[in-house]
Amino acid sequence: MHSNGYDYDIIVAGAGIAGTIAAISAAKHNNSMRILLIDKNPEYEAGKKTLNGWVCGDAVGKNNVDYLAKHTGLRWDRPEIEHDVKGVVAYSPDHETPIYFEGDGYILNRRLLPFKQIEYAKKLGVEFRWNVMLRQVIAEDGYVKGVQGIDLSSNQPFKARARVVIDCTGIASLLRSTLPIHTYIQRSIDKDDIEATGRYILTFDPAKEDRTYFDPDYAIIHLNQIIAPGGYAWVFPKSDRKVNIGLGVQHRSLELRNAMLKRSDTLKSLIDAYVASNPVISNPRLADGKDDDGNAWGTWQVSVRRQNDCLVANGYMLAGDSAWMPKPLDAGGIGPAIIAGVIAGRDAVYAIESNDVSEYGLWRYNVDFVDEYGYKTAGLEVFRRFLQTLSNEQINYGMKHFISKLDVEKISKGEHPDFGYVDKISMLIRGVLHRRTAEGLKYTADVNRVLVEHYRNYPRSPDGFREWHKRLMTILNDAFARFNVRPEIYAVH
Repeated sequence: MHSNGYDYDIIVAGAGIAGTIAAISAAKHNNSMRILLIDKNPEYEAGKKTLNGWVCGDAVGKNNVDYLAKHTGLRWDRPEIEHDVKGVVAYSPDHETPIYFEGDGYILNRRLLPFKQIEYAKKLGVEFRWNVMLRQVIAEDGYVKGVQGIDLSSNQPFKARARVVIDCTGIASLLRSTLPIHTYIQRSIDKDDIEATGRYILTFDPAKEDRTYFDPDYAIIHLNQIIAPGGYAWVFPKSDRKVNIGLGVQHRSLELRNAMLKRSDTLKSLIDAYVASNPVISNPRLADGKDDDGNAWGTWQVSVRRQNDCLVANGYMLAGDSAWMPKPLDAGGIGPAIIAGVIAGRDAVYAIESNDVSEYGLWRYNVDFVDEYGYKTAGLEVFRRFLQTLSNEQINYGMKHFISKLDVEKISKGEHPDFGYVDKISMLIRGVLHRRTAEGLKYTADVNRVLVEHYRNYPRSPDGFREWHKRLMTILNDAFARFNVRPEIYAVH
């Protein structure tokens, strides 16, 4: 034990992408600190998210992988990168309008990726404890001072103390939801901000060529309220005969759709129907090579809101899924997890070195993450809520007539398009439905501008947070009140 009563300088809870990178980043910034990474899995199942595997869409932009290499020296390569893509292409429900988001990316093998990270972390001196299920933090004098739980291999209680705990234990984090100290961190998430997602990893025989259904060079997204209510479906190539294929739905949207169509579909039945309807994929088989063993089918819950409005408390930080960081529009979580891990590890070290691990001392992480990535997520959350109110007919029309090359470039950069010319043409639109779509687009663009500016003024210390947050919730609640999902959008004409 350290002479000051701590076992470690930093404990990172959860050895997924965010957690492993946070530990690596901390070790890179101060190699004399003692850093412990704790995970509930055995080491040979490192990074496993749920009982049914390393479930994920597996896609990440090259820009995020380059960011990781630049800031930590860790470069992902084969075999953890399974396939390269040139970008993402989103198709309208009628498959007539493709929107290309150019930008190199990778489809990963999430089962192999953790080993690359762990090996690198060990070289930097990070210590590991496997098979430990953490239940809650240790709190004293209003500070988090460690973690406790059960060592699953011995069934004995586990405790370890540290100056800073970085929580990367996932969307349902027990550490966050039972946080026993005063904090601005939101402990729980609204169920409407969660999507149920599932996917297969399949090998198949190509039946024909149709690039709107399978493209070895592009990650395909299908927007369709009947196929994936409140979410979207995807076909991500892992080779020319292997695919990550699945979809995400919002629970309430699925219920409304089922009621309207008199159906009783589940996430699984929707995915099975989606795979069966793909004309390129014939004779699909669960991928069963050793690299995919135990990972060919899986479901998981993913957050689709802005990140937690505050990411720190005394002695405690959040990163990755436990901070609700996946992008609200496409639920992509790997990019933000990389960025948050890099920043959290670094800023934890700065706080310890300056001998202030209070909310004040750790606050810099809030500001750094918002400046680097988090400023754009609230606008995307509003855009997602708007999209969920549109029928397939409105999406077809909107994608065909309202989205320009400029907008696409902005969305590709993770910015929000301003749809500036939409109000000029909305005057000419005949038909209430499409005018409503145009007005909604224009409105989300205006709100987004306000939100980005508001996040650019994220408080530089906890003192300004209450006031800032009050204003944030006023803007968001006004926007959310406008967007109600109506059952008739699921009517099939």
